[in-house]
Amino acid sequence: MMYNKSTNYQFNNWYIETNKGRILASQGEQREKYENEIRLPHLPDMLFADNYLRLSHKNGFGIEFNALDALKLVDPSADLIKVSVAKEWQESRTDSEFIDKLIHPFDWTFTTNYKGSFIGEKCLNVSPTSDRINMEKLKIPETISFFDEVSLFDDELSDHGISCLNVKIRVMPTSFYILQRFFLRVDNVVIRCYDTRIYHEIENNYLIREYTERESLVKDLDVSPKTLSNINELSTILNLKDNTLIEKLNFP
Repeated sequence: MMYNKSTNYQFNNWYIETNKGRILASQGEQREKYENEIRLPHLPDMLFADNYLRLSHKNGFGIEFNALDALKLVDPSADLIKVSVAKEWQESRTDSEFIDKLIHPFDWTFTTNYKGSFIGEKCLNVSPTSDRINMEKLKIPETISFFDEVSLFDDELSDHGISCLNVKIRVMPTSFYILQRFFLRVDNVVIRCYDTRIYHEIENNYLIREYTERESLVKDLDVSPKTLSNINELSTILNLKDNTLIEKLNFP
């Protein structure tokens, strides 16, 4: 029996929809679709194939966040952890585990630089911009008209850490804010946090999208074990990489 929980909300000219379903079954047509399209030797343990956040504008364009498109951006042939932190990886793993990764090379951390998928008959126009999301303004207490959070996938890396992707949306009276976060912790090795933020104010005919990547080796972090499990706190102290991308998504 299928289980899906769909939630809808209208914000000005935007129709916002979230959907939450069960973990992808180990067999069946939907499983075959994912395995054929993603081309990875393994899929995340907890893959929410029916989950999504979708924003559709009345004029026929929009943006969506879903697991299938996110996983299509995972490298199917290279173990990026072994390449970037080979010494730390070898020291933190048994010989059998390391050999297994050599036999089946792929990015088993499911690292993805997914920033959302454009949907609709028309398409948002992407252009570089110097405008930034006003994070200080977002910290000011304001009525939240709608909020939801959707998990896209989660994997415990064979009990050696965690890899997860989720997206949340917050709608205020005159704006909305989206945060999609990919978080990775390989125990005793490395921590990554890739964030995509989208912000829109009701009077503007565009969205602002900011993409950032943060990463640090665990040995370089002087934090408590408790902090290593606190995703929100870690996201502020990891090293910011130099590939930040700031874009304006203009209405067609």
